[in-house]
Amino acid sequence: MKDISTLLKERILVIDGAMGTMIQRHKLNEADYRGSRFADWASDLKGNNDLLSITQPEIIKNIHLQYLEAGADIIETNTFNAQAVSMADYNMSELSYEINLAAAQCARNAVNEYRANHPETKDAGGPFVAGAIGPMNKTLSLSPDVNNPGFRSISFDEVAEAYYEQVKALVEGGVDLLLIETIFDTLNAKAAIYATKKFFRDHNLQELPLMISGTITDASGRTLSGQTLEAFYTSIAHANPLSVGLNCALGANQMRSHIEELSQIAVCYTSAYPNAGLPNAMGEYDEEPAETAHFIEEWAEKGFVNIVGGCCGTTPDHIKHIADHVRKIAPRELPVVEA
Repeated sequence: MKDISTLLKERILVIDGAMGTMIQRHKLNEADYRGSRFADWASDLKGNNDLLSITQPEIIKNIHLQYLEAGADIIETNTFNAQAVSMADYNMSELSYEINLAAAQCARNAVNEYRANHPETKDAGGPFVAGAIGPMNKTLSLSPDVNNPGFRSISFDEVAEAYYEQVKALVEGGVDLLLIETIFDTLNAKAAIYATKKFFRDHNLQELPLMISGTITDASGRTLSGQTLEAFYTSIAHANPLSVGLNCALGANQMRSHIEELSQIAVCYTSAYPNAGLPNAMGEYDEEPAETAHFIEEWAEKGFVNIVGGCCGTTPDHIKHIADHVRKIAPRELPVVEA
């Protein structure tokens, strides 16, 4: 079976779309989130989408399957907020390992079921499970207190420890890749990179391929913590990632110039999975699948990308359109780096 590096030389790969958008379609209530196990939990749990990998695993697996059927080569685990720091919002920090493990298993079960239903894919390579490592709800670069710019609510070591536990669970759950995504604070990302490298070193294991994806938050072309795109890339290039890219915050139309810039400076593969346009007044996304696919097809034709997909507001229909539009377009070639 071909590994992901081999496939990336051959074609543009497709990553899945939004998990939250698909969960919202189920209109789950508090009891659905709790399940029987957490029926008496002291905190409200509605909105803790990561917990659903334990309480509603069939829903999560079926969402993964919908994306696989739509043409996704890479599916992301339902673990965007699953590290201990963010789980503290629900008083569930101690469940972080279990949640990540369950999520990885949901995604792995979906891939196994997809392969069983599509025996023609046996030797094709993929689909791959990417362990999703989100940005955390506390930041190392910015103070939460406007009157005390030097204050930090968390330390680098605490962030790294939380990410270490998450990486451990994802790897033991059977992921193929690790994806540090939606980065708005590069120092948090560095803690995640440090934790990832440390885990593999501590356990004498071969490192899994690492994907890194940042977020440009506004028209200035900077991350929330103030870095330009080039500075962001320079800050994480030492991790030797399989790919570096952008996701979230912007729709494809607004993201285009940043993806073009990244394609010119990155010596690794590039990824892009934008939102389905910008949110409307109700916070919902209106961009139709054909529109998103049209933008991404143009990026592919220009040679900007190696991995494409969708973020907030995107659905299996978006992913199917994207996959159909890029299927026959050659991937971006890696630049030749002068010694």
